[in-house]
Amino acid sequence: MQHLPILPILIPLLTGTLMLLPPLGGGIRRQRITNVIAMVVLMIVAFALLQQSLSQSQIYVLGDWQPPFGIILVADRLSALLVLLTSVLAFGALLYSLAGDDNKGKYFHTLFMYQLMGINGAFLTGDIFNLFVFFEVLLIASYALLIHGGGKQKTQASVHYVSLNLIGSAFFLFALAILYGTLGSLNMADMALRVANLTPSARILAHAGVLLLLLVFGLKTAMLPLQFWLPRTYSVASAPVAALFAIMTKVGIYAIFRVHTVVFGAGAGELAFVAVPWIWPLAIGTIVVATVGVLAAPTLRLLIANLVLISAGTLLLAIVLLNPQAFIAGLYYLVHTTLVTGALFLLADLIGTQRGQASDRFVVSRPMAQAPLLGALFMVAAVTVVGLPPLSGFIGKALLLEAAETPAQMAWVWPTILISSLLVLVALSRAGTNLFWHLSGSKPGTEKAAPVQLAAVIFLLAASPLLVIFGGPATDFAAGAVSQMEAIYPDVLPLLEGAHR
Repeated sequence: MQHLPILPILIPLLTGTLMLLPPLGGGIRRQRITNVIAMVVLMIVAFALLQQSLSQSQIYVLGDWQPPFGIILVADRLSALLVLLTSVLAFGALLYSLAGDDNKGKYFHTLFMYQLMGINGAFLTGDIFNLFVFFEVLLIASYALLIHGGGKQKTQASVHYVSLNLIGSAFFLFALAILYGTLGSLNMADMALRVANLTPSARILAHAGVLLLLLVFGLKTAMLPLQFWLPRTYSVASAPVAALFAIMTKVGIYAIFRVHTVVFGAGAGELAFVAVPWIWPLAIGTIVVATVGVLAAPTLRLLIANLVLISAGTLLLAIVLLNPQAFIAGLYYLVHTTLVTGALFLLADLIGTQRGQASDRFVVSRPMAQAPLLGALFMVAAVTVVGLPPLSGFIGKALLLEAAETPAQMAWVWPTILISSLLVLVALSRAGTNLFWHLSGSKPGTEKAAPVQLAAVIFLLAASPLLVIFGGPATDFAAGAVSQMEAIYPDVLPLLEGAHR
């Protein structure tokens, strides 16, 4: 069990590589079976890691090379939860792809596994350099997955997506060089120990480096004004890829959280929470702009992509409120919004397919073959994502509103979230009316969803009632995660002290 923290990285790496080789490389059926088995194993491993992290953070030293220069993985409750969340989301996306999306191009299953390796590695790594490495791994896989199946729209979107992320990667390296030059380490625990003792000149450089990192992570998160690439990119990706991408902005938010509240947190002296004043207006602006995007979206996929932006802005607000209640609300909301938006991307594909040439555009179309079933699923997803009772979106947003403690916080957070939710309700009501009631003719199409596609949507949507039923244990777990994050340094410190002797 001591090697458990590295398995969420090794399993997708080895599985993806095996599928390039004979005999797995030659048959889609064998790849499907292998990938499903690997995903089940990955979920079991992620759950076991979560169980282990309940008592204390799991520190894994690769090759027994001691930090700060050796590589360590840190599996506390937060990172273990995100690894499990990624596995569950990926399993739903994989199930959906088995209906034929995985066979529209080459190497889907290999790229799918490599992307999981990058995402899991980003959540588990304990140093910023390897965070950069895993970012690159997941981005390279996402470039190829985005254009999987081909098409003009995907190619155009991928050019923008790749160009922006290459620029972001270059700035990431500049920021790492500045921080290493001033702090002498990129291990996050070691950086947290050193940052309060910087000289004034080094402090200025570190200030510049951390704000440069905010720029990079803001691009990954799609935070205002770097959000423009996301709606188009997510809306043209194939359904299972778009569903898996629902976790991508959360990787950027996780990185912002780790760096800007742990390394540059309360113990960072004059650099404590240096990015928070910048994040406040950008988070609110992201929600406002994304809400306008939701109202103006001409297609269901674009609408859902803008919902991803709203969730990113909401999670950023949870970070900058800087109190344990806000972190608890943020963790609950993160799990809810990731799975529901993933399900919505899959559902949008089913609706678009059954509407024929009208696809998911808000125009008159032929009746759908399974309109009652898809309509019921759409209503459940819409109620959940808007935040209406009794589903998980309501609890997540209520917890976040409750976390706003000061009059200034309440003055910004309450109207932003409530007005945004009201306008999203209007947009989704309009979308539902156009998609299901504006019909031409009475003869429905003949295309029906495959059972495995419906199972994937229901699997992801089932998280919402489960989060309500187990709301008490879920918030207790999140409270424990907050306490554990405050105690992460005692777990890492003995390793650092041993290395510095």
